[in-house]
Amino acid sequence: MRSTIILLLTAATFAASGCNRSSANGGTASAETKNVASEASKDPIASAESAAPAALARDATIMAADASGAMKTLRPGKNGWTCIPDDPQTPGPDPMCMDANAAKWVQALMGHKPPPDGVPGVMYMLEGGTDASNTDPYATKPTSSNDWIKTGPHLMIVGAKAMLQGYPSGAKPNTSAPYVMWAGTPYAHLMVPVAKP
Repeated sequence: MRSTIILLLTAATFAASGCNRSSANGGTASAETKNVASEASKDPIASAESAAPAALARDATIMAADASGAMKTLRPGKNGWTCIPDDPQTPGPDPMCMDANAAKWVQALMGHKPPPDGVPGVMYMLEGGTDASNTDPYATKPTSSNDWIKTGPHLMIVGAKAMLQGYPSGAKPNTSAPYVMWAGTPYAHLMVPVAKP
């Protein structure tokens, strides 16, 4: 199983050019959701587009990894957003779309460098995401101490530390309300649960 961070790192590789789909209360994916994900993974463009609102996704660049892990463009875009399809190797759907500012933030995360601040970026994961540690940006699997959580459909706001004030930032968040993920690290960002349109 791959964490959200692995998905982010993969996305950063091409966007610049740390869950099962859960209910908001952290439940596991339903059979219906898994069937939808299975069907979407057969069509990588449809899968990638499912990560964001249709008005945004229809003009986004769609990229995916080939068998060797190299990224390739499946469809060029024209709105500055990049979407990637679900990884069929994960237990639930986890497609993602990000804007150019979010891609820069992810590149910093990938390179263990300070992320840009004051230049907000947005990432959508309307199908939910792969389980991830809420406290360790580089965790790849659950342990007794890395606060593994599950998230449903959400968006992430990155690169805007000043706006995180006042949001819950504990290790075990209520994922049905906005909260800070990776608090206390340079990669702290806001997780905002949303209803899928």
